[in-house]
Amino acid sequence: MVNRLQQWFGRGWIGIAELLMTAFCVFLSLSIHEFAHGYTAYKLGDNTAKSMGRLNLSPLSHLDPIGALCLFLFGFGWARPVPVNPGNFAVGKRKSGMVITSLAGPLSNLLVAFVAVFLLNLVYLVPLGSEVEATILSVITTMLYILISMNIGLAVFNFIPIPPLDGSKILSAVLPPRTYFKLMQYEQYGFIILIILINTPIFGSLLNTISNLILSFYFWVIGLIPFF
Repeated sequence: MVNRLQQWFGRGWIGIAELLMTAFCVFLSLSIHEFAHGYTAYKLGDNTAKSMGRLNLSPLSHLDPIGALCLFLFGFGWARPVPVNPGNFAVGKRKSGMVITSLAGPLSNLLVAFVAVFLLNLVYLVPLGSEVEATILSVITTMLYILISMNIGLAVFNFIPIPPLDGSKILSAVLPPRTYFKLMQYEQYGFIILIILINTPIFGSLLNTISNLILSFYFWVIGLIPFF
C-alpha cells in the first residue's frame, strides 16, 4: 500500500499525502461527533446548538485546537463541546435526555468506524486493474484505515468519565445528584488530567486494547455478511 503511494506521489510527497488524509479524517470525525450531540439534543427539544450555529458538519464550528492536535498525534481527542440545555428537554426526561445526548457523539463515531470497515472489505473485493486504479484503491484503503482508527479512538476516549468528556455526563444517570455535582466542581482540572493520562503508557495501552477489541468485533460481524 505504502509502495504504491510512493510510486504515485513520490517519496518526498508520501508524508504530505498521509498528513492531508489524516487532517481530513480529524476534521470529519470531530464534526460528526459534535453534530450528533447537537442534532440529538435538538430532536429531544433543545434548540440551543441550532440557535448558536453549531448544528452543522463544518470543522470551523466544532474544532478544539488542543483536542484536534491530540487526536492527530495520539488517535484520542475531543472537539469543542456543543452547548446543551437539559432544561429544554421534556419534564421528567431531562436526566435521560442528557445521557442520550452524551451517548450520541461516541456512538456516531462507532457507526462511522463500522461503515468504514464495511467499505474496506468491499475495496478488497475490487480486482486490481491498471497502475492508476491500483493506486487510487491504495489511497482509499489508507483513508479508510485512518478513519477506522480515529473514530474508534475518539469514541473510546470520550467514554472516559472525566469532565468535560461525554463519559462524565453519562455518570449523571448512575450517580446520586449530590455526588455528581461534587464531581463536576473539578471540571476545570479535566483537561490537565487528560493531558497527563494521554502521556501515560499504561493508559494509552489500555485504550488501544479496548479499541482493538472493538475493531476485531467489527471484522467478525462484517465476516458474517455475505458479499456477492
